[in-house]
Amino acid sequence: MRAVVTRVTRARVTVGDEVVGEIDEPGLLVLLGVTHTDGVQQAVTMARKLFELRILRDEQSCATTGAPLLVVSQFTLYGDTRKGRRPSWTAAARPEHAEPLVQAVTEDLLSRGARVATGRFRAAMAVESVNDGPFTVMVEV
Repeated sequence: MRAVVTRVTRARVTVGDEVVGEIDEPGLLVLLGVTHTDGVQQAVTMARKLFELRILRDEQSCATTGAPLLVVSQFTLYGDTRKGRRPSWTAAARPEHAEPLVQAVTEDLLSRGARVATGRFRAAMAVESVNDGPFTVMVEV
């Protein structure tokens, strides 16, 4: 499981004209990718890491500040561009495998007391964010 995590002052996801997920205060935008070998254990570990990741101002985390997270599924994080000019998506998990694991990350975050907004799985989403810093890290489990 792989995530690109950006510290933001606000972020939102729209599908068509509908806002499906939004955080309107400082927090984290999480683009989350799943591969074939990921399971529930990776989802739980990823949720813990995201919640406790100390990249907010003054080395704080969502766990210590209550800052929200916007979690957006992103299969393209497993695009392989080493050969040719077109990415290969073979490392990205199929939707029927990935969707329950993205949901498991979200549910585990909620069980830890996190405030979570989400995108919509398999939708053509427009993701807007105002980066804070900018400050972006890659998290892999």
